[in-house]
Amino acid sequence: MRSSKSRSRSKSNRNRPSGGNVVNRVFDSSGPEGKVRGTPQQIIDKYNQLARDAQLGNDRVAAENFQQHAEHYLRLLSEAQREIDARREEQERQNRERQAERDRERAERQERESNTAAEPTETEKSDALEVAGDTANDDDTGLVETPESKPKRTRRKPRAKKVEVEETAAAPKEAKPEETPEDTPTKAAE
Repeated sequence: MRSSKSRSRSKSNRNRPSGGNVVNRVFDSSGPEGKVRGTPQQIIDKYNQLARDAQLGNDRVAAENFQQHAEHYLRLLSEAQREIDARREEQERQNRERQAERDRERAERQERESNTAAEPTETEKSDALEVAGDTANDDDTGLVETPESKPKRTRRKPRAKKVEVEETAAAPKEAKPEETPEDTPTKAAE
């Protein structure tokens, strides 16, 4: 046998709306003609049809009763629709705010990038200082030369020594005094 506490708890949970989407939720309506099952719009249509049938049968009391049942579900449906519209408007407002914030951040980022592009970089600044240092005295600028600012020297490979080809022993080489370019014009003058 079940306890009365568990029965009352489950009974109270049944009567409460689940908080889901009321527009598409299926309801069981106990009307004067028996149970009507369906979504709020389907129940409204069914009760309106029953009210028309009762009116055609000259039963004004039954017609009024069906219209009141239809009106109840119409109110339920319109309240649910208002809540849906309010949620949708809130989401749209939040989306607009987020988009505006993203646009502001993008504009600030582009502005910072354009400002950094307009300002000379560290290497450009050091190049400008070197050029200024070349034209003026280094002592006048008050700058200290650091190893990073000195131009790097590249070492060249030593030149290969020219090896004189020894001539064969049959034809000895005659010793001639070497002529320099300065000596050449003097001989021509003599």
